[in-house]
Amino acid sequence: MTELVVDWCNHAAAKYAVLHWHYSKRMPKSKLAKIGVWENDEFIGCVIFGVGATADLVKRFGVSKYEGCELVRIAINRHESTVSQIIALSIKKLRTQSPNLRLIVSFADPEQGHVGSIYQAGNWVYTGRTQASDEYIINGKRWHGRALRHEKPVHLTTKQALNKMDENWQLVKGSSKYRYLYPLDRAMRRQIQKLAQPYPKQISGGSVQGDTLTYQGREAGSSPAPRS
Repeated sequence: MTELVVDWCNHAAAKYAVLHWHYSKRMPKSKLAKIGVWENDEFIGCVIFGVGATADLVKRFGVSKYEGCELVRIAINRHESTVSQIIALSIKKLRTQSPNLRLIVSFADPEQGHVGSIYQAGNWVYTGRTQASDEYIINGKRWHGRALRHEKPVHLTTKQALNKMDENWQLVKGSSKYRYLYPLDRAMRRQIQKLAQPYPKQISGGSVQGDTLTYQGREAGSSPAPRS
């Protein structure tokens, strides 16, 4: 039987998981809650919660920025436990630190073949798709606008930073992502249930099938985050 443990992990371990096992290969820049995942004492990844893309991420749903957050990364290597179980335990752990939380938001990216099957398995509420955001092609690499603004020097405008990085940069439209909400109390569930839409179906040939998650990169090897 697989022994599954979720517990707090340090920044180095979380960054290792994101760089090796998440398609973005980028660690979020906002204030983060980093929860490690172990199977049979082997570190297999992390689940990361943050304040979200903007301060207004959860305000539209009637909660303050102190009552909501975003699930910003699920970076998991080969695993036997279901991802929905890992997420559920991670949320339980998060609530021990932040008992006033009422709502969690997360997104599934169709460009990665995801429709949010892991959220559907966890009974999250699907509320539709986001507007497509601006993205940039810089030296052949695709950057989300938010990631670029976080990485660029503060004294440069976005355009100045783009020209400095690559004079031939290109502006492209990003994907429209699937938005999922997870209420943490009954009143919040009643409040957002009226926004619920039918779950989107898995795209044929996509990388998510049922309650699984695509992992990236090499095997974990020696664990960067041994359990204490």
